[in-house]
Amino acid sequence: MMTEKTGAVVIGAGVVGLACARALALRGIETVILEANASIGMETSSRNSEVIHAGLYYPAGSLKARLCVAGKALLYDFCATHHVAHRRCGKLLVATTAGQEEALAALRRKAEANGVSDLQPLTAAQAKSLEPELRASAALLSPSTGIVDSHGLMQALLGEAEAHGAALALKSPLLRAEAEATGGGFLLEVGGTEPMRLQTGMLINSAGLQAARVAAAIDGLDARHVPRLHLARGHYFSLAGCAPFSRLVYPLPEPGGLGVHVTLDLGGQARFGPDVEWVDAIDYAVDPRRAEVFYGEVRKYWPGLADGALQPAYAGIRPKLAGPGAPQADFLVQTHTTHGLPGLINLFGIESPGLTACLALGEHVCEELNL
Repeated sequence: MMTEKTGAVVIGAGVVGLACARALALRGIETVILEANASIGMETSSRNSEVIHAGLYYPAGSLKARLCVAGKALLYDFCATHHVAHRRCGKLLVATTAGQEEALAALRRKAEANGVSDLQPLTAAQAKSLEPELRASAALLSPSTGIVDSHGLMQALLGEAEAHGAALALKSPLLRAEAEATGGGFLLEVGGTEPMRLQTGMLINSAGLQAARVAAAIDGLDARHVPRLHLARGHYFSLAGCAPFSRLVYPLPEPGGLGVHVTLDLGGQARFGPDVEWVDAIDYAVDPRRAEVFYGEVRKYWPGLADGALQPAYAGIRPKLAGPGAPQADFLVQTHTTHGLPGLINLFGIESPGLTACLALGEHVCEELNL
């Protein structure tokens, strides 16, 4: 088997991997994207809320905060110029009791520290005037929150990467990689229907749920630098009938997630979720019985939810660096300053707001590679 040479290899064709490949290709780097599945974006990137986040929830100075705020602006511009369907619909973040109002105010202060300057505090009456079906003690209006067609976004990112010389290899799992002792770079063995060997100077591990497994397959990478990823399954239920709101509605965050919120797709269909269920294996089954919990959570801010109105929709799994009961972890963009292998970037724990931050993450990876 001959060994092909390329400037960069990106492992994982989810939205972040595609954004990284695009950023590399735009800089003139010959790039190959390896995807183990039969199509792009079949895991986390296609099993989420498709929300463009404003940057409200993350500690000031964190990668999540900085890349979400920067990525939001880049994403809106990209969608407008590349004709990706999206809508800046806005979001209401609600306190459902007076006892939650201080937490809501603290969240506003956190958002402002992150550079989110457009939040509008609302009284209960003001919130109800915007969304008559809503029950809230107080709310924050985030006008820059939106929704996006994630599949259309991934196709646009791939199209621009390919237009600048990138190549996508589907059904091409990484079997192993070896850090070359002389001259630097990496030698990759790739499986699938058309096995190949690749030699590259830059290797970006953007494998999402499989990122730890991919990192463990790199000979020369110390196992101490491969974190354990915790899997959090989130279930979504769709609403039978018309959507009760014209904006997204979020309760205050809960441990492990942002609470059971209502989002809208671009066709106006309402869906609720995700919840948080810690699991040991990737399984996208939706247990209809979980709707019982959803009814109670949703009725805290929408008491008009009728019995039997929720239908099982889909589930997604988030790769988390922090497990049950632990504080939320930041994105981990691991470079040679940590692991000692120039040219290798490991992206670990890329969950929400990874979709919003994808373009900013691509730029950040290139900056870390001094490109």
